[in-house]
Amino acid sequence: MMNLELLILIGGLLHFGILLASALVPQVLDWKESLSKLDPLLRQLIWVHGAFIVLVIIAFGVLSLLFATELASGTPLARGVCLFISLFWAIRVFVQFFIFDAKPFLKTPLLKLGYHGLTLVFIYHTVVYALAGLLVE
Repeated sequence: MMNLELLILIGGLLHFGILLASALVPQVLDWKESLSKLDPLLRQLIWVHGAFIVLVIIAFGVLSLLFATELASGTPLARGVCLFISLFWAIRVFVQFFIFDAKPFLKTPLLKLGYHGLTLVFIYHTVVYALAGLLVE
């Protein structure tokens, strides 16, 4: 099996890849037009929630890159953090498959590739951090 620490480092890098892709979301989903129809408070709420999700993903990436050895160590704190990260992404995968209907927005081969690529990254995070949280080396 591949080194768990290396898998977590790769996960850290992938978190920042997700952020690059998510920076395109407002444009691809035409938030300017779509959100303009909402009351200002609802529009602000969506932007604030988005910002907090970005901060969480940044934290996951930074923790994974700076503390990969510790996260792979199997200590109770490391296991708890890894299980939380895994749960976060597992819920995101569930949402991807069972709640979101992105088909109307996947109009180009590049958007389809990006969408399915992100799904694979979400699954990678779910599996790798679950392994780190559940396995003791």
